Amino acid sequence: MNTQRSLALTLRSMTAATLAAGGYIHAQLYIDGYRFIHIIGPLFLLQAGASFGVAALLLIGTPPLLLRTAAAGVALGALGGFTASRTVGVFGFTEHGLQPEPQAVLSLLAETGTLLLLAVWQVTVTRRPRAARPPVRTPDWATTRTPSPTTERHGSTPSCLPKPPHSA
Repeated sequence: MNTQRSLALTLRSMTAATLAAGGYIHAQLYIDGYRFIHIIGPLFLLQAGASFGVAALLLIGTPPLLLRTAAAGVALGALGGFTASRTVGVFGFTEHGLQPEPQAVLSLLAETGTLLLLAVWQVTVTRRPRAARPPVRTPDWATTRTPSPTTERHGSTPSCLPKPPHSA
């Protein structure tokens, strides 16, 4: 296995692991009591499901840009919710500091780690050497042949044009 493929496999696995870790933390918090908080509980469950789903898709194979973007969206959504719940509140729900402990810190580390790994992955993908493409050649059927003045004087018809019917 070459270095490029090994790096891609490692980044894919690590990204899936950090994303799944964030999902596990949200699922654990949901079970431990967040399920009773109006609107917030289902959002924690949705975050956990999205994290597990995208992590599983990452492990299946080399993901396209859209899947990496979805992984970043899931991580950014968790970080955005975390920030909003500690500043302006989310649907009337607020938390303070790094509570609940230790899940808040672990979630921050998992989501930030996901974003950092995705950034490294994107940089390595865009720096991949690309194969040179062969020059574009015009197909034979696209070339047009026009009769030259010498063929018109001699009365011969070019082979690409149909021969006119002979008149008697």
